[in-house]
Amino acid sequence: MQKTLLCFGDSNTWGFIPGTECERYAPDVRWPGVMAAALGEGFRVVEEAQNGRMTAWDDPCEPFVNKCGATHLPVVLESQKPIDLAILMLGTNDLKNHMNHNAVAIADGMGALVDIVLASDAGPGKAAPKVLVVAPVPTAQGQCPFGHLFDHAVILSRELAAAYREVAEDRGVAFLDAGEFAECPDTDCIHIDDIGHAALGKAMADKVRILLG
Repeated sequence: MQKTLLCFGDSNTWGFIPGTECERYAPDVRWPGVMAAALGEGFRVVEEAQNGRMTAWDDPCEPFVNKCGATHLPVVLESQKPIDLAILMLGTNDLKNHMNHNAVAIADGMGALVDIVLASDAGPGKAAPKVLVVAPVPTAQGQCPFGHLFDHAVILSRELAAAYREVAEDRGVAFLDAGEFAECPDTDCIHIDDIGHAALGKAMADKVRILLG
């Protein structure tokens, strides 16, 4: 039976091409597409990505489109069920200067998303889906496409992997550190390039095989 994978993320799941005015990589270049190709026909990959999406917070500087992952996730779980595995990769946008979060707070936001999935009946047989928590790729010192929005993110972003791992272990779900497989280029401080998408997609496929067999 075909298994469904939900990829719930932000611009690095959406496929934002670094250094552009919001241009997008083709489906087969984005990491969910790379993962799908590596896994083959036994899997259905659902891309649910939004530029600027946060974990569990509303962004006061985004008054026209809601960016809160905790608001969107229950709707996606209901619309796409049954889901065998929910892959959650968010947190980069929580690093924005005006949000004033530390790593623990951002990890708590990810924890709220995990709790939403685990409390749902969106998996096979009305059980909860399995969850893979993914720590986002750390930001870089390179050019920022959004002015000074991420000026204080570089050091903080490197603290997320350990905080996310703790959240995953506390809830008994799987963990992957995207920073082990991809990085942001000098042309863009927050978006991974096609090489990063390829490496991350293959790493995700390997992880899915372990989790789902």
